[in-house]
Amino acid sequence: MVEQSGTALLLEQICNHHEDKIMPLGAFKAALMGTAGVSAGADVVLLSTQTASGSASIDFTSKITSTYGEYIFKFYNINPATDQTTFQFNGSIDGGSNYNVTKTTSYFAAYHQEDDGAAALGYEATHDIAQGTGFQKLANATSNDADQHVSGELHLFNPSSTTYVKHFYARTVSVYDAATSQHDDHIAGYFNDTNDIDAVQFKMSSGNFDGTIKMWGVK
Repeated sequence: MVEQSGTALLLEQICNHHEDKIMPLGAFKAALMGTAGVSAGADVVLLSTQTASGSASIDFTSKITSTYGEYIFKFYNINPATDQTTFQFNGSIDGGSNYNVTKTTSYFAAYHQEDDGAAALGYEATHDIAQGTGFQKLANATSNDADQHVSGELHLFNPSSTTYVKHFYARTVSVYDAATSQHDDHIAGYFNDTNDIDAVQFKMSSGNFDGTIKMWGVK
């Protein structure tokens, strides 16, 4: 008999004890592990995984449809090739031919320097957008050092609506290069367009990057 780890055993005990109230154990484990195409209780499905290796961008140009009311993008170890560049995103209403959807956003962040020289929480007025079509920043300027990167997530709601604006919010953690500090960034906004958002692009403000981005659909 193979002995389970403490975490795996606890998850199985929870699922078995509440099997009439939560998703089956197999689906729960699959959701945690991120298996493409596996449904978590028919509510959350991993739709796509893309890995950049010296790439200019990662584009999601399919599977963003009316099937799901929410799309979740998770970023893992986004490491830029160019020093002091920012990770950013934009949407498209024409299948990815153009990424220039009008948006209004807000941005605040907390930081703490490695040498304990400074720490603060505040609004980042230079990082928000007011009815602009440019790419929205998802993190502060990041170093291209081998051990530094951006990780986090973006939630996009009801992108196929042709009635409402499309809300989104994101949270990232990163190493801010200029002062070698930890950054916890919070971004929110909406695409101010009643056309459906059918593609999303992620890239650095300059140069290429490495890293992985996964996309889930939520019913």
